[in-house]
Amino acid sequence: MRIVSLLPAATDIVAELGLMEGLVGRTHECDWPPREVAGVPVVTGADLDQDALSSREISDAVGGSAHSGSSLYSLDTEALAALRPDVVLTQDLCDVCAVSYERVSRTVRLLDADTRVLSLEPRTLDDVLDCLVTVGSVLGVRGRAASRRDGLRARLDRVRALTAGRARPRVVAIEWLDPLWPAGHWVPEQISAAGGEALLAGPGEHTGPMTWDAVRAARPDVLLVLPCGFPPERTLRETDLLTRLPGWSELPAVRSGRVWVLDGPAYFNRPGPRVVRGAEVLAHVLHGVGAGAAVTAGEARPLP
Repeated sequence: MRIVSLLPAATDIVAELGLMEGLVGRTHECDWPPREVAGVPVVTGADLDQDALSSREISDAVGGSAHSGSSLYSLDTEALAALRPDVVLTQDLCDVCAVSYERVSRTVRLLDADTRVLSLEPRTLDDVLDCLVTVGSVLGVRGRAASRRDGLRARLDRVRALTAGRARPRVVAIEWLDPLWPAGHWVPEQISAAGGEALLAGPGEHTGPMTWDAVRAARPDVLLVLPCGFPPERTLRETDLLTRLPGWSELPAVRSGRVWVLDGPAYFNRPGPRVVRGAEVLAHVLHGVGAGAAVTAGEARPLP
């Protein structure tokens, strides 16, 4: 089966299911697993040079916020047609974060092929893990997918068991720096599984911009900085957007040195199987608990 993934999280799912040999097309942001995706043709591009723009400039360019307006992606329809996909994996959750389902569907209707478009729209941790079975069923490996989902759920259960009974720090997770945006959808559940209390956003919530006063009023014990689409090195270039805000040094999280820069794209922004690793990383961040492999500086580092 010939698969095109127009969503980095979907590429993660294809890899989790052991079907990378069937992946014939991907987005320019699909970067996992690195060796396997390197040779897969790219069918999208970036309409904005995000590396050259600040968070505010990116936000303004896509419609005045980080999660509304036009997509950051362009789609090479000729390249897509040439790949003759049997299945195209896309999403309808965020028009900015990936090519939209509507746009992909319009494009596929123009192809002279019998191509199925599968849209993934998870909002909670259970939804994310169930996507493995949804995709696996379409790709003919439902049993394998169910087994992988159950294994990931077992890892989450282990995180919960390791952090059970501990004092639960109050946590604010920031998904965009300018304007400030709290992380919603599955992130509050990741925090809860790791033994924390998520503030300013609830499980499954599609959030909106927040004020700095809201963060100050919440008085978080821990502040997680995990901007959508930014690896830690990119995030660190803009942390002054936080540190220069009034009252920054008075936050309990800052006073106790518990502000963490995390790898958002790998473990928190994308609704793929690696969200489970994100919960394991948070168990280390919140409680010093080791769940799974040792946490590296590339996954989580305290703000200098």
